[in-house]
Amino acid sequence: MDEYYNYIKSLHLIFVITWFAGLFYIVRLFVYHAEAKLKPQPEQDILIKQYQLMSYRLWYIITWPSAVLASIFAFWMLFGTELGSAWLKMPWMHVKLGFVFLLYLYHLKCHQIFVQLQRNEVKHSSGFFRLWNEGATLILFAVVFLVILKDAFNWIYGVIGIFLFSVILMLGYKFYKKVREKNKS
Repeated sequence: MDEYYNYIKSLHLIFVITWFAGLFYIVRLFVYHAEAKLKPQPEQDILIKQYQLMSYRLWYIITWPSAVLASIFAFWMLFGTELGSAWLKMPWMHVKLGFVFLLYLYHLKCHQIFVQLQRNEVKHSSGFFRLWNEGATLILFAVVFLVILKDAFNWIYGVIGIFLFSVILMLGYKFYKKVREKNKS
């Protein structure tokens, strides 16, 4: 094993964690922004201004730098070490990289939404954003199962579990929405 591999892997993991933290929180701020748009004035303007500031700082100070650094350390592990080169030949790594590609797409879509909300263009409901927030959760589950299990047969169970988990999340969201609507009445 390369002498510095565990240091590189540790830094990669740290920035993956902060990247996901940023993704989870930015979408929560999207939810709040969409809900603030429905508030009366001057509350609406005050809240939106605050959410835009919080989103801006989170996105550019934590989320984007974490994504870039996680990617740099990932490429270093995969292409700069012997172990990484061996992993690139394994089927589970190909599947994992497919999920990582989905994560990049998710991140870029969040960036598009972020830019719209910075202009105060709310094109989605808070309900949409609540469901959208689960996208990062599903990708996280898939990647963790793949990295830990590595076995082609076992990761299939993990992916099936992710699918079932997403169905449970959707049902839970619908139940939560009904409870919220009932409490508003």
